Amino acid sequence: MNRLRNRLILVFVAATVVPLAVTLWVSHSLLERSLRYSATGELDQISRSLESTARQLYVREREALRGQVTQGKLKADRFAVSEFRLWSQDLQQFWESGEPERFHLAGNGGEVLILLLRRDDEILRYSRSLGGVQLQTIRKQIAQARQTTEEATARDLRRVLILLAVIPWMAALAILIFSTHRITAVATRAYNRMAEQLQQSRERLLFLTRLESWQALARKTAHEVKNSLTPIRLMMEELAARHSSNGGSFERQAAQVIVDEVTGLEKRVRAFSEFASEPPVHIQPLDANALLEERIGFLRAAHPEVHYRLRLQERASGVLADEDLLKAVLTNLLENAAEAAGPHGEVLATTQLEDGRLAIEVHDSGPGLTAQAHAGLFEPTISFKKGGMGLGLSIARKSAVLCGGDIQPIESQLGGAGFRVVLSTT
Repeated sequence: MNRLRNRLILVFVAATVVPLAVTLWVSHSLLERSLRYSATGELDQISRSLESTARQLYVREREALRGQVTQGKLKADRFAVSEFRLWSQDLQQFWESGEPERFHLAGNGGEVLILLLRRDDEILRYSRSLGGVQLQTIRKQIAQARQTTEEATARDLRRVLILLAVIPWMAALAILIFSTHRITAVATRAYNRMAEQLQQSRERLLFLTRLESWQALARKTAHEVKNSLTPIRLMMEELAARHSSNGGSFERQAAQVIVDEVTGLEKRVRAFSEFASEPPVHIQPLDANALLEERIGFLRAAHPEVHYRLRLQERASGVLADEDLLKAVLTNLLENAAEAAGPHGEVLATTQLEDGRLAIEVHDSGPGLTAQAHAGLFEPTISFKKGGMGLGLSIARKSAVLCGGDIQPIESQLGGAGFRVVLSTT
């Protein structure tokens, strides 16, 4: 599931990074073009205002210089055409342009204003100091400030654009990671639950498959054994009756022992016949809590030395099952638990809802199950213990499966053996 989550995240990144990069590139290109025609903010306005002030100062100084020349207050530097080759580049360009006059800045940073006047055979050059104001330096600084403002604005807009593009992407990625985590968690739980259900279904199917073989063998064995036991029992009863009338106590007692043992064998044969039979099943809504209390009430009289405890969940009472089959299952589990717990032992019975199904558990404080007993727990066997047939748990599980559920061994809360009956709810 972690691989699935990582792959989903990688697919999202791969599917969105390229469109994101294209979006940023297109936006950056459009931004570059738009910035060429857009205003550059307050600093740009200030630089434009300073530029306008500098221009007005330049125009005013030009008029003042022209006035001084007209009034003859300034002395001119004269450059004869005959010395053209010796002129500076500025003078040569002015003469070749054919202009009658030209203003330009000179000196340190443009702190001197120059006026060039054309005459027939010479150029007159007049100069006026700007009082330390370096107009060329100011113009360069204004241009640099404007460029810096435009670049800063462009960088800010790029950052905003990147944030506007990246933040939603990061938010989407975070949502994806959170969603995939939730989805994979849910999927993991669903997968584990499905795997558990499949394993349980597989075990039930194997049990039913083996059960069919056991039932076929039980029917055949019961029929053959019954045919042999019946004449033996009848003959031994007749023999016991004859010895009783003749006064042969030993023979009579031996015949009676044989009759009792044959009767016991017949009971086991009948048990196998019942195990091999397929009783009709009537599924109906039942109160599991009430049935459990009823079964324990009957068993308390048979095992008064055993302490029974109930822990029932009120809303977990409704169950779908066959009443006779469920009673038989509960009786078998509770009887086995009481015998395992022994005198002064304890038996705990609980009901609870688990994933929409009802779980009935029976725990005892007995010695628990050995590994060998656990391995063949639900397999039918022949038991020669008093009152035992060896088919109890096999028949109990068969009954639970016929009711649409199952029986599973669990770890006992009392240290002995534990069993859980799982059934559908109403």
